[in-house]
Amino acid sequence: MTTGAPTSPYSTTRPPRSRLRRYLPLGVAAWLVLEIWLLTLVAGAAGGFAVFLLLVAGFVAGSVVIKRAGRRAFQSLNEALQRGGSPERGGGNGLMMLGGLLLMIPGLLSDAVGLLLLLPPVQQAVSRYAENALDKRLRAAAPGSFGDAFQQARIHRPDGKVVPGEVIRQDRPERPEPGEQHPPLTR
Repeated sequence: MTTGAPTSPYSTTRPPRSRLRRYLPLGVAAWLVLEIWLLTLVAGAAGGFAVFLLLVAGFVAGSVVIKRAGRRAFQSLNEALQRGGSPERGGGNGLMMLGGLLLMIPGLLSDAVGLLLLLPPVQQAVSRYAENALDKRLRAAAPGSFGDAFQQARIHRPDGKVVPGEVIRQDRPERPEPGEQHPPLTR
């Protein structure tokens, strides 16, 4: 079991919120308002039944796309396992699934973005951008700075140094004596 020195939540200052956490709720709200506004415009021009048919068609098309992309991903994985290697990179199955999911979400703007993600040149551009952004972030990260995941596996010494490691208690026998009381596992 690994433990660290208990820290008080009041002793540390709160880190500033990232831009994503600050503006994501505003972006989602703007997206929803735009989707509803577009649906009312189309419903006013073509009628409510036409909008309903568009939404149902988008849902059905999205489910077909997700099913096909899932089959392709499974076949790619199966072939790679039979070859003894790993599946090829850039198969586009993840972006196809994302496009299918966006088609399934009710709304015309999400349908348009989902249809764009189904085009191979757009998939290549988006995957290239995502790989470059991930590569840039991984290079900028300091070695061993994996956020709070490693914080749990550190021991804080009284002199302030942090020693990564694991605590192994040797003061108790591994097997309890017969009739010995055990503390409860939950509190």
